[in-house]
Amino acid sequence: MADRIADPWGERTPYGPGQTWPARVDLHLAEGVEEADVDRWVQSASILHSNGDAMDIAVKDGRIVGVRGRAEDRVNRGRLGPKDLYGWQANNSPDRLTRPLIRQDGRLVETDWDTAMGRIVHRSRELLEGPGGWGHFGFYTSGQLFLEDYYTLGLIGKAGLGNPHMDGNTRLCTATAAAALKASFGTDGQPGSYTDVDHCDTIAVWGHNPAETQAVLWMRMLDRRSGPNPPALLAVDPRSTPVAREADVHLAPRTGTNQALLNGLLREIIQRGWCDDTYLAAHTIGFDELSRVVDACPIDRVAGICDLKAADIERAAEVIGTAGRLLSTVLQGFYQSNQATAASCQINNLHLVRGQLGRPGAGVYQMNGQPTAQNTRETGADGDLPGLRNWDNPDHIRELAELWNVDDLTIPHWSPPTHALQIWRYAEQGSIKLLWISATNPAVSLPDLARIRRILAQPELLVVVQDLFLTETAELADVVLPAATWGEKTGTFTNADRTVHLSEKAVDPPGEARADLDIFLDYARRMDFRNRDGEPLIGWTTPEEAFEAWKWCSAGRPCDYTAITYERLRGGSGIQWGGERLYTDGVFNTDPGYCETYGQDLSTGAEFTAEQYRAKEPAGRAFLHAADYQPSPEVPSGDFPLLLTTGRTIYQFHTRTKTGRAPELDAAAPDVWVELHPDDAARYGITEGDLVNISSPRGGIEARARLGGIRLGVVFVPFHYGYFDVDPAGRRPRAANELTVTAWDPVSKQPIFKVAAVRIAKLAGPEG
Repeated sequence: MADRIADPWGERTPYGPGQTWPARVDLHLAEGVEEADVDRWVQSASILHSNGDAMDIAVKDGRIVGVRGRAEDRVNRGRLGPKDLYGWQANNSPDRLTRPLIRQDGRLVETDWDTAMGRIVHRSRELLEGPGGWGHFGFYTSGQLFLEDYYTLGLIGKAGLGNPHMDGNTRLCTATAAAALKASFGTDGQPGSYTDVDHCDTIAVWGHNPAETQAVLWMRMLDRRSGPNPPALLAVDPRSTPVAREADVHLAPRTGTNQALLNGLLREIIQRGWCDDTYLAAHTIGFDELSRVVDACPIDRVAGICDLKAADIERAAEVIGTAGRLLSTVLQGFYQSNQATAASCQINNLHLVRGQLGRPGAGVYQMNGQPTAQNTRETGADGDLPGLRNWDNPDHIRELAELWNVDDLTIPHWSPPTHALQIWRYAEQGSIKLLWISATNPAVSLPDLARIRRILAQPELLVVVQDLFLTETAELADVVLPAATWGEKTGTFTNADRTVHLSEKAVDPPGEARADLDIFLDYARRMDFRNRDGEPLIGWTTPEEAFEAWKWCSAGRPCDYTAITYERLRGGSGIQWGGERLYTDGVFNTDPGYCETYGQDLSTGAEFTAEQYRAKEPAGRAFLHAADYQPSPEVPSGDFPLLLTTGRTIYQFHTRTKTGRAPELDAAAPDVWVELHPDDAARYGITEGDLVNISSPRGGIEARARLGGIRLGVVFVPFHYGYFDVDPAGRRPRAANELTVTAWDPVSKQPIFKVAAVRIAKLAGPEG
């Protein structure tokens, strides 16, 4: 096989508009293993990004020995990215957790499951019986588990404990996607489909680097660009990424100014008469207010705010405004930046004012960053209600209460669900006394890490960590539960374009590690959660039974899974809920009795009431939201003159818990670096490879310098790296989130990782 580290996207298979993307089956097996040696192939999909690449797992002698793409699948047509091809090796890593751990005399020691679970259950009952009861629990989960795990956990939290303090690291990467979709269209769920790449004539990539975050989606875009009648490409990113270098138009705005840029682009489209007036009149609300707000953003003003050339903004507006079939994709450059939800809604607005939704090639991907982020939102494990229900709608609460056979008042709905950073604040204040963390590593991934470590170390807080390895977070836990992972358990998960895949168990987990579903079910059994009739609250014991129960919960809601079964998912392609595209008839999910939210003010986050929402008489029309530009909460100063933005590399995922244990991926990106503009480097006497210190008001890190295509005044640091990667001198501070600020978008509550003021100083030369 070709070297897919050096050539991460593989050979091109060009195709034209309206044609089927040609298949190309990618394969990687362990050294010395041939296809003929494989005992069996087991169906699955990737869990190292949100694309949902379908694959088969190779098993030999009871171990995973490789993967190959599934040519028949609608998502990837057999292709796999570098993380897909090599990441499976983490399953076989010798440092997997194999027995539970508990803290004794200040250190973690091995124990048995009864002792570990007994400690959790004893503290749980103690808290429930004391003052405050349910309010002392916090659950912080991930976008890494399966749908069946999330639905079970959501039921435990909402109907077993009656607890609203449940969220996950999906708040860090995908919350704005959900918020923008709800705000514009009434409920969550991507309007478009990956097949829109096959039909579009223009692709606009907003704060998204699919070349590195969703490599197979980028392969699809490259193949269209390599074929006849290629689509035009617009990229908005402060860095010269592979996407930006491929683009016909690249805008590199000052970080934190996305809202100003989009206001200016929308004004230009309206002024030049590029709107679809018929679609606007029939299917939207709010055009007059939108026009009024963006009218204050002429091109010259926007160019000054964003530090761009007016001619480049005008050219970008023309590319978007004249597109016949426009496809937009949005990710962290918008979601983790200033005015995240407002700016992401403006992407929706671009499509609404131009009538670019609901037909082949015309769609929006408000992308996810994690493989099962969509499921956390659908099942309620991120704090929302399952089935994309509205926490403020009493009828939706009654539906759930009847489904679960519990009292209405058990289900928390007296205020918005508690978001992740508020959960951590409650733990810091001492009101949350048991914090259960599953499949995530917040000691590296959350902002202002010194504060997070202080919270985790509080002696009165019982920290439970459920994971595969002794991560930076697990090191600080009181109870560590060894979990099974992908390939070691069965379940389903849903990608960013609503495609559901089944991942079958291929091998047994190591030692005494257990599937996450089994851990949650064990906790529910030991806690003896009951429904109104005195029967066990949770009536399932297997993943398929959990999936069937979820189908009843989703019935009649936008994410209706009732037509999907494990049997239908076996042997062929993944299946989309909702069909290939949503809103093909221009009717949106904004009816007051059906919508997932009554809306919020995009600038303040203030919740609107049901009465205020009904007064707008949406009648199935989409909302055109408007907001003025506001500066970022942290801007450069004399002491901290540069802006930090964080992000990813194609070879690593999140905090390297898995990818750092795959030899090829680790060798490709073993250590943190900082990317600078050459002029900034010269200003501080820094050359390629120098060891430098980057510091903010919250902390500092050390990294090697790379000089490259990034806008002047901005530095980039990948966030994957923590203390656990040891250099010869021992541990050193190198986690990007030592620097980031505890601030969040007022609507989505997503942290602002893309704008932090920093300074930089040289420590040593390339060999120092």
